[in-house]
Amino acid sequence: MAWDEWEQLKSEAARRHSTGMRLNQVPSEGWGGAGPQGDLKVDQQDLAAVGDSAFKLFETLGRHGRDAWSVSQTAAKDLTTQGFDLGGGLDHVQERWEKQLQSLLDACAHISNHMDFTKNAHAGDEYHIYSTVSSISALDDGFTERTRR
Repeated sequence: MAWDEWEQLKSEAARRHSTGMRLNQVPSEGWGGAGPQGDLKVDQQDLAAVGDSAFKLFETLGRHGRDAWSVSQTAAKDLTTQGFDLGGGLDHVQERWEKQLQSLLDACAHISNHMDFTKNAHAGDEYHIYSTVSSISALDDGFTERTRR
């Protein structure tokens, strides 16, 4: 295939795919037709389930995540003593495992604690959001009424 032919094929392909997707506006019925309230709903049970799962993972990892530590350290020392470079590699892998395990334990604890905090901090928010939306609707209705008079 000649260079000119290759360039021509590339140009044709680019022209064919240049009109692949065009987004000019949001559909008139809103985003996904979810209605004025939106479609994202999370209740206390959802938050509690996420927090509970994170706590269970934290406990299980804390209990079993270091099961191989002493065996791995013993093997690493024995291999190093016998002159095998693999001992240093095994020790390095064990150190990395410990760092990653600690990061995961920290993340699980953070998620669990955050879910508890979120539940307490946002208790009753739905009422405040609904009353704010209702107030805005009342203001809009008032402005609409004024323009009609």
